[in-house]
Amino acid sequence: MDPQKLSKQLFKIKDLSTILAESHEPEHRLKRALGAFDLVLLGIGAIIGAGIFTVIGTAAAGDLVRPGAGPSIIASFALTAVACGFAALCYSEFAAMVPISGSAYTYSYATFGELIAWIIGWDLMLEYSVANIAVAISWAGYCTEFLRGFGIHLPPWASIDFRSAFQGFEKASLLLGSGTAFEQLSPALQKAWFAVHDAPHFFGMPLVCNLPAFVIVSLITFLLVIGIKESARFTSVMVAIKLLVLAFFVVVGFFYVKPENWVPFAPNGFAGIKTGAAIVFFAYIGFDAVSTVAEETRDPKRDLPIGIIGSLAVCTVIYIVVSAIFTGIIPFHVLRETLSSQKAEPLAFAMKYINLNWATGIVAAGALVAQTAVLLVMQLGQARVFFSMSRDGLLPPVFSAVHPKFRTPHVTTITMGLIVALVASFTNIDEMVDLTNIGTLFAFVLVCFGVIILRVKEPLKHRAFKVPLSPVIPLLGVAICIFLMTGLPGVTWIRFLVWLAIGLVVYFTYSIKHSLLHKT
Repeated sequence: MDPQKLSKQLFKIKDLSTILAESHEPEHRLKRALGAFDLVLLGIGAIIGAGIFTVIGTAAAGDLVRPGAGPSIIASFALTAVACGFAALCYSEFAAMVPISGSAYTYSYATFGELIAWIIGWDLMLEYSVANIAVAISWAGYCTEFLRGFGIHLPPWASIDFRSAFQGFEKASLLLGSGTAFEQLSPALQKAWFAVHDAPHFFGMPLVCNLPAFVIVSLITFLLVIGIKESARFTSVMVAIKLLVLAFFVVVGFFYVKPENWVPFAPNGFAGIKTGAAIVFFAYIGFDAVSTVAEETRDPKRDLPIGIIGSLAVCTVIYIVVSAIFTGIIPFHVLRETLSSQKAEPLAFAMKYINLNWATGIVAAGALVAQTAVLLVMQLGQARVFFSMSRDGLLPPVFSAVHPKFRTPHVTTITMGLIVALVASFTNIDEMVDLTNIGTLFAFVLVCFGVIILRVKEPLKHRAFKVPLSPVIPLLGVAICIFLMTGLPGVTWIRFLVWLAIGLVVYFTYSIKHSLLHKT
């Protein structure tokens, strides 16, 4: 193909009027059933849970490649909130102007052209999929803890992921071989050893998997196929419960806070704050999922900005308060010595640390509810991005099928749900969090840039919501997001680039040939 013609094809922009018209086609039309309050609850449902119940432990304590933030995790949350605030304003302008399910993918199609839209769509699939995997793993950890409170003990091989089990088994075997008594091994290493040793075998391989993670994703997938309004109602109930549980944690934990645990406030200086911010960014990704239900919102031009900005503001306040209580309860040196397997249930660990075992069950139950809501909203958003890409011809048409009765994208929902359930059964949480963060930050950078570009290309287009002080706010959003990306480990960058490379192969072998934009 002629290079000039190819370049024109790759960066061909999809007109906004065409994008809006396609959403009204009967075979692709979704049911409009959500209002502003529903969207705020969906946003809170997606945001609260993924971070405060999961990664706050890793961010505060650090790991082998990153310094912990310690008490300055409070500053990490504030820094991340600023970055997300800038991005949220840009998302709100786009969402009100282009109320389509594709979120940043659709916005990029209208500003940067097809190739960049494909890259961001492929990136969003990574973001939502990996976020769901991480939350499903954490949900499984809290579920195991919750069941243990009732005397129900899942077999170790059915409650740990494959990778963690074998890494722990190898470490335990080395320690046992050097003369360490089995009783001296940590509980995590003992569990890993039993998981591999007692697991049933399939073709000679130990069958080790995180069964609760698989089950919860499967149930969420079923609910999402049934209908959007039913899913929103379920989310509303779960949001109310998890807010009550977090309030319980704050009130009870307040009486065990020791101000000396906040000193030094930043044990690893700004490096700890920066890496902490890069990690807890995972806690904020839910607000962009609100934009993916644009085609199911009754008045998207008014309600989408309310849902996006409102949910982010509420959650930021909650995060800062909870993180202050958490670090006030547990000294930094204790957090630093905590094994990674325990960081997946940080708030429950805090209750155990102050010997309130009765409260551990309550926190674990709240975490189960919180993360169920996160799984529901993130999986909902994931399916709708996939749906939009298929509707444009960039993915096989079967993925844009709408259920004749429930009016939901059932094929994409079931397909992505199955993938998430299987991967969550065999991977661990830390690598999933990092991949989600870099994918989300990349999407935010393009959305912020997109607002500036569309202001130049479509200056007369009606905007129900405008980013104030543009282009200053969008450019600040770009700068902070890139800054946070530099705080992620090098291996995360490598995995991200590999994923994008795979996406380009798919685009040039299938998508560019089937794109509906090039057939018009």
